[in-house]
Amino acid sequence: MSNRTITRAQLSEAVYQEVGLSRNESADLLESVLSMISDSLSGGETVKISSFGSFSVRQKGQRIGRNPKTGEEVPILPRKVLVFRPSQVMKARINAKRSPGTI
Repeated sequence: MSNRTITRAQLSEAVYQEVGLSRNESADLLESVLSMISDSLSGGETVKISSFGSFSVRQKGQRIGRNPKTGEEVPILPRKVLVFRPSQVMKARINAKRSPGTI
């Protein structure tokens, strides 16, 4: 399995190749979409992308954790976390790529 990371530049280049906008327009379009998604999530909204999945922000409560080195109990403060749930279409695509007999 490849540990390749896709960058903004690569996404922008893909938009340039597929859509035919200039490289600057492609980069601006990508930044606009990412900014819209970020702003929506910051505002507490859920972002659903058809055939891909949904992003949402979830509130996690305070809990007690433990320092693995010392065993000391440490409070973990309440926080918000980003959650991604893939669509059924995405799950099917990912599972179709797996070779038979692998877990």
